[in-house]
Amino acid sequence: MLSPANPPVSSPSSHWEWQYLDLMRRIWEAGDQRIDRTGVGTRSVFGAQIRFDLAGGAMPLVTTKRVYWKTATREFLWFLTGDTNIRALCAQGVEIWTDWPLDRYRKETGEDISRADFSARIVADEAFAAEWGDLGPVYGKQWVDWPVYQPAGEGLFRRAPHGINQVAEVVESLRGNPGSRRHIVEGWNVAELGQMALPPCHKTYQFHVADGRLSCLLYQRSCDVALGLPFNLWGAALFTRMLAQQCDLEPGELVWMGGDTHLYLNHADLVEAQLAREPQGTPTLAILRRPDSVFGYRIEDFEVRDYAPQAPISAPVAV
Repeated sequence: MLSPANPPVSSPSSHWEWQYLDLMRRIWEAGDQRIDRTGVGTRSVFGAQIRFDLAGGAMPLVTTKRVYWKTATREFLWFLTGDTNIRALCAQGVEIWTDWPLDRYRKETGEDISRADFSARIVADEAFAAEWGDLGPVYGKQWVDWPVYQPAGEGLFRRAPHGINQVAEVVESLRGNPGSRRHIVEGWNVAELGQMALPPCHKTYQFHVADGRLSCLLYQRSCDVALGLPFNLWGAALFTRMLAQQCDLEPGELVWMGGDTHLYLNHADLVEAQLAREPQGTPTLAILRRPDSVFGYRIEDFEVRDYAPQAPISAPVAV
């Protein structure tokens, strides 16, 4: 375990990333050790917060290791399509979600296929992807097509052909009623949790307008601090910037709140390495084009500047 004798010095006025590193240190040194769903085990705290000012193009991009922001952006844009099959992600070389369908395939077929071969087959074979690549009604499905049901007679109901597009509704409410307290995008659909490969971790986004600035509060019920949180911070900030552009607002503050906030026990090497580093630099994001809607952004619309991260640190994903 990292010795607490000589921790990096942090202060509220220093680089924002000390909030992230201090949280990591607190979990690793004082967190409750728990047996979790994956069987790997975690150290965990309950209730955490990070705040970040998005003014001037600033982004909460972790610098003490490389964060692959283009991968995180491709995933976020995929959420906005409402797609739930990994085929489109695999075709872009994004493997964030591959482990869950791969694990199911191996268990149900007994074939010890490699991840690379599985992804290649998902991309090449549409029928195979339809059978093995779907994740159930995860994030994007709930965001843009939350199911609604219509009376079908004699106390019966049938699912309507189109659900609620929460993201589109938030855009309209931000434009038409910015003072509302209902600018919310919710992923936690209790009725469909059992059909999801993984229930939503970053589950609730609430937006707030004050003095022409759009802020976002993200509540995350479960957070893998080492691997997941850097992507989650990026995604929430990206979402806020996209909505701000679409609604003629300036980006405000990102407030991230975690419920079960944890580090996996098999991430010791990553934690030790990252806590030995110090944050550096202030990366920014430029959005190069304003599409007609929040659903029209493409990966080439985003440019990160002044990002010079330290070396990547790898660690296994707990499935």
